[in-house]
Amino acid sequence: MKQINRKQAKFRTSWQLIAIFGGGIAVLFVLSILSLGFGEAEIPAAIVMDGLLSRRDVMEHNLLWDIRMPRTIIGLLSGAALAAAGALLQTITRNPLAASDTLGINAGAYFMVVLGMVAFPAVQQQFPFLLAAAGGLLAALAAYMLSGGKGATPVRLALSGMIVSMVLGAFTSALHIFNSTKTQNLFLWGSGSLIQLNWDGVQFAWPFILALLAGAMFAGRQFDTLELDESTARSLGQRVDLTRAIGLGMSVLMAAIVVSVVGPIGFVGLVAPHLVRLSGIRKHSFLIPASALWGAILITAADTLARMVRSSVGEMPIGAVMAIIGGPWLIWLVLTKVRNISGSGSGQSSMSIGGAALRMRFAPTAISIALILLATIVISLSFGGTRIPLSELLGSVAGASDSSYSVLLNLRLPRTLVAALGGIALAISGVLIQSAVRNPLADASIIGVTAGAGFGAMIVLVALPTLTIVALPFAAMAGGIIAAAFVFFLAWRKSLNPSVLILLGIAVSAIGSAGIQVMIIKASLWNTSAYIWLTGSTYGRSWPQFYTLLIFLLILVPIAYYLARKFDLLAFGDESSIGFGLPIRGTRLAAMILGVLLASAAVASVGTIGFLGLMAPHVVRMMIGHHTRRSIILSGLLGGLLLVLADTIGRTIMAPKEIPSGLIIMLIGAPYFLFLMYRSMQKKG
Repeated sequence: MKQINRKQAKFRTSWQLIAIFGGGIAVLFVLSILSLGFGEAEIPAAIVMDGLLSRRDVMEHNLLWDIRMPRTIIGLLSGAALAAAGALLQTITRNPLAASDTLGINAGAYFMVVLGMVAFPAVQQQFPFLLAAAGGLLAALAAYMLSGGKGATPVRLALSGMIVSMVLGAFTSALHIFNSTKTQNLFLWGSGSLIQLNWDGVQFAWPFILALLAGAMFAGRQFDTLELDESTARSLGQRVDLTRAIGLGMSVLMAAIVVSVVGPIGFVGLVAPHLVRLSGIRKHSFLIPASALWGAILITAADTLARMVRSSVGEMPIGAVMAIIGGPWLIWLVLTKVRNISGSGSGQSSMSIGGAALRMRFAPTAISIALILLATIVISLSFGGTRIPLSELLGSVAGASDSSYSVLLNLRLPRTLVAALGGIALAISGVLIQSAVRNPLADASIIGVTAGAGFGAMIVLVALPTLTIVALPFAAMAGGIIAAAFVFFLAWRKSLNPSVLILLGIAVSAIGSAGIQVMIIKASLWNTSAYIWLTGSTYGRSWPQFYTLLIFLLILVPIAYYLARKFDLLAFGDESSIGFGLPIRGTRLAAMILGVLLASAAVASVGTIGFLGLMAPHVVRMMIGHHTRRSIILSGLLGGLLLVLADTIGRTIMAPKEIPSGLIIMLIGAPYFLFLMYRSMQKKG
């Protein structure tokens, strides 16, 4: 009987390998022919085959060999490298959501390439791969260590990678805005582009990628042992840490090579290895080449699709197409395949980030912050491209002076008040969303609201530019609410599990960000007010935005304050909360809805400002501990103060040129956020 079972197992394995490799090669051949044929000038398949077999000096054959072939080959190499890197990273981290993009490798490599273009153009031109590899390695190490290393759960790893990507994205956006002339050509490349003008990219990449793939296949048995329990692997004489280091190095190098040639492309390393693993293949000597094969298929299919659906203004970036393909895949993976999403233990549901609260007295603290906010608003009105003396300012405000500064003041006052109310809304939104998902590292950007709102706004900016002023806030608000509603709908069957909400939000954010990238490139908006709006800007804000925000705050904040006692119970975990008689799903949904509405209203008024909804609640939690009602008041005041300061600095430091407020918040929040992750990791340790 055992011999029969073994024969049946070998028979199944043989057919699996034939299906994966044989079927994959057949599909890849067909897709490659389609890829070579589609473009601005379509080439029939018969001419493609004729050109491949016997090239002649005719236009079609020259186009095929000099333009289309390099693009197709670099696509095959890129897909193979990213997929193999993803397979290795999933094994090394023992985490099904690991890939070059979820670990921040792509973002790190992209940042270093942009930095090299601005600060070290000679080095960037000669050694782009070295800069990309350095950035990718540092980002991967940061994400891996901040997530808790080998014991990281899928949600914590995904969060850490997203955080590192957001931090690096903040600095990359700053480089783009301040050096738009130097980096304009990098914007399309930064969305992932396989366009090749010659064979240089292929000639550079293929030796490295093939050598690394061969090395990974050769070390397949060592990587197999990482699937075992660590103590078992060590007892078999395996040097586990060395194997992990080698695998990480190979993964980073493969991803960095791809980024240095075609830019950051996500989801290939997540989707392709899972497709192969679903077939039952586990041994790395087969898993790595099979993942490489299906990664090449994915990239080639996405690139062909992008050219097939090209519009009058060109084709979609390959990175955006892969996000549109990979986002639904991640959603399906989270809902059906990922088991140990959040781990266990009290630490997983704690709202603490390590360290004891300062236990500051609430009333004096609230009064102090409110007075500082009021003073900052008044002082902010005097700063900008034209300074207003404080005496003239106070006279204009009091109506006792007919100063020539009154017109200027009427422009600055609503702008400053919008900044204050926007900061209040974002900070309170952060308090509510963190309570709902029971994770101190969450805010509106994590659950897809920010990307959805940005996508809604971009639709108006690109498709209906004549309606921009009137329709922009409503479109942004609608986009944020629709994105959040979609996440809630998908997570409902999982009882709105906090970790499921976060992972689904990451997937929806990726899809929304892909749509934003496409529209920016299509409409050439990378050096316009629309792109600056996406980074968060209070420029040109007027009384209508102020009144809109005020109405939302007057309606939603009292409701949140009334329900805050129930939201407090969510921090104890689902079992404890149910024991207290709390309806978990309804309470969590109420907190999320209030947080989403506040965030959507803020984004509609001041653009997509990140990190503010993370920073303010954390600072307050360190001051007074976990107390939702008090956190709503203090976080709101602190959020308003931070955004008013950012607005003042942005319009003063480089006057008359303005720095977007959201960019200043990012540059402040990014290091602080890394500090929070470090504290959280220390607490877990």
